[in-house]
Amino acid sequence: MTALAWATADPYAQALRTGQGPLFLRRTDGWLLPLEVERWCARADAVDRAVLDHCEGTVLDVGCGPGRLVAELAARALPSLGIDVSEAAVAHTVRLGGQALRRSVFEPLPGEGRWGTVLLMDGNVGIGGDPHTLLTRVAQLLKPHGLLIVETAPVDVDERVHVHLTDARTTTGAPFPWARLGTPALLRYAHGWKKEGQWSAGGRTFVALRTRTASSSAEPPNRTAVISSQRPRKPSGDSPVPDR
Repeated sequence: MTALAWATADPYAQALRTGQGPLFLRRTDGWLLPLEVERWCARADAVDRAVLDHCEGTVLDVGCGPGRLVAELAARALPSLGIDVSEAAVAHTVRLGGQALRRSVFEPLPGEGRWGTVLLMDGNVGIGGDPHTLLTRVAQLLKPHGLLIVETAPVDVDERVHVHLTDARTTTGAPFPWARLGTPALLRYAHGWKKEGQWSAGGRTFVALRTRTASSSAEPPNRTAVISSQRPRKPSGDSPVPDR
């Protein structure tokens, strides 16, 4: 989750603390999209683990939430990092044993141009409300011919909206842009990407894309892709949250 409104929303932090919903994205017309808080706060399930089997090299989980995927990768001793703008999400990830940084995908990140795999799971292809801009940014993060794994909506949808985060009782913060994409819509936006595969499991749908060319923003070779020991100077939007 990378919208500031999301990061500061009390319903989201409360849901992560309790591991329970209800939690929704509310469109301006009142339509509610349920968020799967209980699944996000649980350990990685069989579908998640099968997705992670596809990962290559160092893995960046964009919008890592409470960190089940980063924790599973850490348990496999695979180098990985989660990023999220929610302090509660990052702290939860670290408590599970994963590495996480409180930062937006659109801010400077470690290892730009050197990640082997980027994950956009749990609807996070909607971050920023502009799929083309997000895919362009992810391509900058990946190494040449790097892998992007996207979880798409299980229906054919291409929607850009402004939403509020709500528990159906309390709505906090300003609306923020979001997008919902089914697989056909994602593939329409994926100019310059090669489709590696697509599959469905457990009622969820996934697409694997591969970059075709090198990014012009890759970091020099002496920069490491994953932070291993950085500690925050203060809790902020660009600091990792330490174990608590």
